[in-house]
Amino acid sequence: MNTHDDAVQAAFTQAAGAVNFLRRHLTSLVIGQQQVIDQVLAALLAGGHVLLEGVPGTGKTLLVRALAQGFSGEFNRIQFTPDLMPSDVTGSYWYNAKEQSFELRRGPVFTHLLLADEINRAPAKTQAALLQVMQEYNVTLDGHTHAVPRPFMVLATQNPIEQEGTYPLPEAQLDRFMFKTVIDYPELNDEIRLVSAVTATENNDLLSANAPNQALSPQHIARLQQMCARITTDAKVIDYAVRLVAATRHHHGLSVGAGPRAGIALVNGARAMAFIGGKTFVTPDDIKTVWLPVMRHRVRLAVEMEMEGQSTDAVLNEILTLTEAPRQ
Repeated sequence: MNTHDDAVQAAFTQAAGAVNFLRRHLTSLVIGQQQVIDQVLAALLAGGHVLLEGVPGTGKTLLVRALAQGFSGEFNRIQFTPDLMPSDVTGSYWYNAKEQSFELRRGPVFTHLLLADEINRAPAKTQAALLQVMQEYNVTLDGHTHAVPRPFMVLATQNPIEQEGTYPLPEAQLDRFMFKTVIDYPELNDEIRLVSAVTATENNDLLSANAPNQALSPQHIARLQQMCARITTDAKVIDYAVRLVAATRHHHGLSVGAGPRAGIALVNGARAMAFIGGKTFVTPDDIKTVWLPVMRHRVRLAVEMEMEGQSTDAVLNEILTLTEAPRQ
C-alpha cells in the first residue's frame, strides 16, 4: 500500500471513529430505537432530511436534541400550527425607524438542526416555506438570498393517529425528505430501561445527565459528509437501485410510483449506511436497509390494496423480494 492509500485509510478510520461516537451518544439517550438512530444519522451524513412519524412520547424531540448536542450544533424547534405564517419560519425584513433602514430578522431555519414539530398542522403555504431551504440550503427574502449554516438538516414530525385539523403534505414537500422514519413503541425491556434511566435523573432530564465530555463540531460533520460522498458505489449496485425504483411504477399494488429523486436518495442513503457500518463500498444489502424509509412516502397505495387492509410497506417489501439483486 502506498503513502496515499495509507493516508486515505487513516482518514477513513478517524472518520469512522467520529461516526461511532455519535452513534453511541444517541444510543445512550434514545433507548430501544437503534434502527431509527441509524436512519437519522445516515440522513445527516448524506445531507438529507427526515420525516419522523410516531405517537407522542417515543423520543422524537429527544433524538433531535441529542444529535445537536453530539456535534455542538445549533438547534431550533418550530411548533407548526394552523395560523403559522411563512415568515415565522424563514424570517423577514423589518423597518428600523431609528436607523431608517430595513434589517433582516432571521427565522428559525437559520440553524443546523431544525425540528419542524407536527408539520402537517400548518397550511400548505407555510409548509412550502421549507421547500427552497431543504433543496438549496438558502432562503430568499425580498429578493435577497441568504445561506443557512452547514450542515443543515430538517427533521419534521407528524402524528400518525390524530388527523383532525391537519393538512396533508404536498407531494413536492414529501419528495424533499430522504427518509420517512417510523418510530414505534420500544420493546418491553427497553421501555423498562428507559423509565429507569429517566426517573433516576434530576428533573427527568436525560439529556443533561448524559452530556458528553467532548463533542464533535459542525466542521467535523461537514468533513464526514464529504467522506460519505466518496464511498464507492459499483455500477451494478446503482443499476439495482434504479430497477427497484422503476418497479414501483408498474406494480399493481401502487397507484403512484416513485420518481428519479428516489433512486438518488436510495444510493446516497445506502452510502451513508455503509459508512456507518465501517465499509468503504456499498453492497446490495445497504440498498435493502434503506429501501423502506426512502420509498414509503414517495409512493401511493392502490385503492384496492387499502380496501384489503394491505400496507405500503408490505407492497414495497414484495417489490424488494421480486427484484433480483446483484451478487456481492
